Amino acid sequence: MKSYTHMTPASIAALQDIVGKKFVWTDRDKLIPFEKDEGVETTYFRLPEAVVLPATTEEVAAILQLANREHFAVVPRGAGTGLEFGAVVNEYGGIVLSTERLNHILEINEDKMYMTVEPGVITADIQREAKSRGLLYAGDPCSGDSCCIGGNAATNAGGNRAVKYGTTRDQIYSIEVVTPTGEIGYFGSRLKKVTAGYPLQNIIIGAEGTLGIITKLTVRLLPLPKYEADLLAVFPTLETALSLVTALPKADISVTCLECMDNAVIRVVADYLKEALPYTDEGNYMIIHLDGRNEDEIDTACMAVDEICRNQGALEVFVADAGKVWKARKAFTEASAAECPIAAMEDFVVPPDQLEVLMERLAVIGRDTGVLFRGVSHAGDGNLHLDVLRRGFTPAEEKEKIAVFEDKACAVVYGLGGRISGEHGIGQKRKKLFAKYTDPTAYALMKAVKKAFDPNMILNPGKLFDID
Repeated sequence: MKSYTHMTPASIAALQDIVGKKFVWTDRDKLIPFEKDEGVETTYFRLPEAVVLPATTEEVAAILQLANREHFAVVPRGAGTGLEFGAVVNEYGGIVLSTERLNHILEINEDKMYMTVEPGVITADIQREAKSRGLLYAGDPCSGDSCCIGGNAATNAGGNRAVKYGTTRDQIYSIEVVTPTGEIGYFGSRLKKVTAGYPLQNIIIGAEGTLGIITKLTVRLLPLPKYEADLLAVFPTLETALSLVTALPKADISVTCLECMDNAVIRVVADYLKEALPYTDEGNYMIIHLDGRNEDEIDTACMAVDEICRNQGALEVFVADAGKVWKARKAFTEASAAECPIAAMEDFVVPPDQLEVLMERLAVIGRDTGVLFRGVSHAGDGNLHLDVLRRGFTPAEEKEKIAVFEDKACAVVYGLGGRISGEHGIGQKRKKLFAKYTDPTAYALMKAVKKAFDPNMILNPGKLFDID
């Protein structure tokens, strides 16, 4: 294992010289919120040696230059809403570099439809500012009210609208980045096409803060859809619900969101919210969101979707109360945790047409291993979120049983052409399975890229990969 220096009074003083004494925290009470993210596995909780809050790109660069000279680890962090402990220090120690002071919207160009922001801006604020000008920022992670755009970029967050508009990478024109060695670079541009060298911005986006710290982003805006509709289709089985994943595209119907909740999830959410939900006893939901340019377009799409749903065996198709149905969908994890403690959260992704097969095989694995779970999916893009429950085994059995379940599940996921994560990332938690199931050539090249960007292994070490 590589060795790193611990913070000394001299290094703390040097950090204070860069950002000001007020913005270098070493008191335990201030460090405690940074020892974890939203993940549930306490084994990864660890206090940083300090938290540093720069306010400019130049301060970020100076911090990383100092870290390279003194060889201490730097872990970048936004709002801490991740689930894989990618923004938490590990056995290498070091500091957390928080981007919360880099929280300004720098420019909104309505005519050219772009916005330039700092990484600490809350995603929902970007959406609101765009909407107030008749524009749409299409990135829509479920944690949008609390997560930061920099964290969205670091994990290439997806969310509900990804089936139509793509992931965070698809919303970004360009980024300003401080490299692991402390240089400032500018990657990407507002171009429709380019073949001038490697697309470095696309490598850094999704790299979980291991290849650079993003300090500015120029994001794409779109015309705000004038008309929207939410449909709730109720099916007798999960299989009939998931048949929409292929039936809708084959009918040339483009949906903005296609979200699936099975009956077990519906029951738990209804109990948690203390609200009556349609067909709680027998239904399986597909939530369908449509947007369009005019009312006729939406009406035509709704009628076509209704017909397809009924042809696929729907019990009923409602024009949904959008607030109520999306509240139910987004309450999934909180409802699961309230009913039973969660042991692990998974984020598998497979080709959408393989989602039904994945669910069938996971059910078999669950029965064979004695592991219970609940799942919801961004069905349109094949991304399945599982809450693995602490039920059916003793605390002493938990670690081994969860490990067996995850390993068997990953074997199925990769066998179906999928990957271990659709949007949450690898962080610390998943790196062993990532190493086991990733193509060896691809894995070696990824590690080579990390070494090329970060020769001293300063930036977020031990995330995605173990350090050689």
